[in-house]
Amino acid sequence: MANLWSAPKAPAVSPSTAALLSVLFTFIYVVPFYLSPTTRPSPQLTRDAPSCIRARVRAVTFSSTLSLALAVYVLHQYGSVPPREILTLLGFWPISLLDTARTMLLVAILFAGPLFEYGLAEGGWQGWVRGRGVYEVLSSWMGYRNYIVGPVSEELIWRALIIPLHMLAHFSGKQIIFLTPLYFGIAHVHHLYEFRLTHPHTPLLMVVLRTLFQFTYTSLFGFFAAFVFLRTGNILSIILAHTFCNWLSLPRLWGRVGVEAGAPIGPPGAGKRGDDDEDQPQYESRGVAWTVAYYVLLVAGAIGFYWQLFPLTESNHALPIVLVEE
Repeated sequence: MANLWSAPKAPAVSPSTAALLSVLFTFIYVVPFYLSPTTRPSPQLTRDAPSCIRARVRAVTFSSTLSLALAVYVLHQYGSVPPREILTLLGFWPISLLDTARTMLLVAILFAGPLFEYGLAEGGWQGWVRGRGVYEVLSSWMGYRNYIVGPVSEELIWRALIIPLHMLAHFSGKQIIFLTPLYFGIAHVHHLYEFRLTHPHTPLLMVVLRTLFQFTYTSLFGFFAAFVFLRTGNILSIILAHTFCNWLSLPRLWGRVGVEAGAPIGPPGAGKRGDDDEDQPQYESRGVAWTVAYYVLLVAGAIGFYWQLFPLTESNHALPIVLVEE
């Protein structure tokens, strides 16, 4: 690998070619969703319908295979990269389980607050230890999409395929980290159209703001995923990190622990929901100390994530590109 990348030479593909291929991969991934009535959402068919998910899984499998074949061809034909080193650039080999564990520890530090809320404040830790509900979730079409197909296919396209092409075009490490995730964010903008179709009464401004918010947090995750991919050369790490983030979703940034956003807050233990009072408001069931602890852990997790970002992503399998100038 060192012989291929250490000596300065002209890029095997131009920066514009790398960008065009990235846009092409994005279109190949998204456009099939709208080519068939079985994958195209409508006021009568949402993207979460099992029939729609099944059809989209088939479309994603085909588009990901096509993009993989095209990327491998470009790397081999224009980059003169041997097959074994193509596997390395794509993050397929070698897979370090230690690097994966360290990456997941880093993500867990960042999500210390939500883990505390869902695991301790809401008592979910026992279910996590026993693996209760895992089979049920993963065997459902939504779970299969959100925790398996989505993370695997998206990290394959926007990290494993697009990043090596930008390396081939001699983009710098910082450019790769902050540029390539924008394709990932743009790929989610089509949800604006889908949401507008299935929620026609929602004000357009709210739909646009919702889409911009989604673009922002998908891009932020993309920055992190691109960084970890370059630092570890390990596609498994970011697939699992993606699944983990999909599972926990965005952390709570306001409100008291135990209260769903928008629900009224009352005295601890009051107004617990029963089987016969589904229409009654849901009130806080934990003391204020739980909320204080949550926000302390949320801030501490962010600080710990910052401190451990480089130490926990240090790897002997890093891709051959400079991220920090000596």
